Amino acid sequence: MTRIRLPFVTLATLALVLAACGDTAPSSGASQAASQPAGESQEAPESQAAEPSEPPTTGAGRLATVQSRGNLICGVNGSLPGFSFLDESGETAGFDADFCRAVAAAVLGDSDAVEFRNLTADQRGPALQTGEVDVLIRNTTWTVSRDTAWGLFAPTTFFDGQAIMVHAAVGATTLEDLAGASICVQTGTTTELNLADAFRDIDFEPVPFADIDPTYQAYTEERCDAVTSDRSQLVAQRTGFENPDDHVILDAVLSKEPLGPVAPLGDDAWFNVIKWVVYATIEAEELGIDSTNVADTASSSDNPVVQRFLGVTPEGADPFESGLGLDADWVVDVISSVGNYAEIYDRNLGPSTPFALERGLNSLWNSEEGGLLYAPPYR
Repeated sequence: MTRIRLPFVTLATLALVLAACGDTAPSSGASQAASQPAGESQEAPESQAAEPSEPPTTGAGRLATVQSRGNLICGVNGSLPGFSFLDESGETAGFDADFCRAVAAAVLGDSDAVEFRNLTADQRGPALQTGEVDVLIRNTTWTVSRDTAWGLFAPTTFFDGQAIMVHAAVGATTLEDLAGASICVQTGTTTELNLADAFRDIDFEPVPFADIDPTYQAYTEERCDAVTSDRSQLVAQRTGFENPDDHVILDAVLSKEPLGPVAPLGDDAWFNVIKWVVYATIEAEELGIDSTNVADTASSSDNPVVQRFLGVTPEGADPFESGLGLDADWVVDVISSVGNYAEIYDRNLGPSTPFALERGLNSLWNSEEGGLLYAPPYR
């Protein structure tokens, strides 16, 4: 069992190009090898189905395959600070990366047993379809077309939304204030489609770019009045600007961007594992269980809800069988290694990071903030 890492995100790291989570529509083209370049190129979807890059899992299912292999192959972005990127020690760190580690802890008892596979936007769908990755945890928006063609979307781990950032000198505070404005946007993405939808009754000049790098370069050079992407990405980009206060992110939300893990189609048992790993981090936070107290709680709590959750069988009682095919105390492995949802969020995106993202919708359902995080009963 490994202990929690505390990745340190430097402002220099923020110079890395962030990839929009609303990337391309599902593509069934062949998966490409190699890690993610600085700017993601989104190509049009291909009509031909991807050919499997490796034999499909055996009849025993992907859970048995992963356990037999001894590691989890997790598809990630690889260059998105705060979510998945290489830290100063050369380790893959971030919010998404930690959920990869949580799955490995649950399935293998070792949060280090992860092979991080960097995927471009175009490689995501084919990597799932061909079985190249066991799970995709890569700032990927849940949409109906992806749900039916790519894989099974597990519970949302990060509720985001598309926003617009403007030069403060423009003086805009609403979308209507941007009538006649020029807006930098990446082509071939849902970001571009959402922008057109939101401005259907407002005249504007789109300034399209194929890649993220030149999109933000054009914005900082004031070749456009505004730039649009997911709010979390805009926050991170602004943090790295020379004068962040010269840029304003409007309150308007152009779209819903629910991000979370995706499991390959065709294996409901494996999908259940991915789902309940996410739910476990949320339930642990709700129960007040974290990496610092999970071991003591498991050995001392007489609360039947907590005992069942942590795999403790009271004397004289029948053991609880979740049906997931995991060790009874798999939740203890997850929380002691990676932490509960709040620990994962705060470590990578919270107040002590350069992003300082408020949790907002990513709060518990019963919190003062009234968030959307809700875990079904573990019984």
